[in-house]
Amino acid sequence: MQLHVARLCLDCEDVHDQPTCPQCSSESFAYISRWVPAPERRTQPRDVPSRETADIYRQLLNPAPQASGTKRWVTRGIVGLGVAAIAGWAWRGKPTTRS
Repeated sequence: MQLHVARLCLDCEDVHDQPTCPQCSSESFAYISRWVPAPERRTQPRDVPSRETADIYRQLLNPAPQASGTKRWVTRGIVGLGVAAIAGWAWRGKPTTRS
């Protein structure tokens, strides 16, 4: 049990970490860290990454959009399909009626 969550029941003096005492079901408690100081959980400060490392992570998480080449091929494909459809329609010509 961690010291910063340990509770002392004020009725039966049991130590627990639950909302109610498991021995007497009392809701009266006091945190033990009130009398026993809890040491800092982090003993060493976090390392701050360099600017270059942060930029690399930023690029990996949010890559630059490279859809310009893809967009160009999609546009060309749509235009090509349109031209093919018009050419096919024009190739058929007028329907002839035979009597």
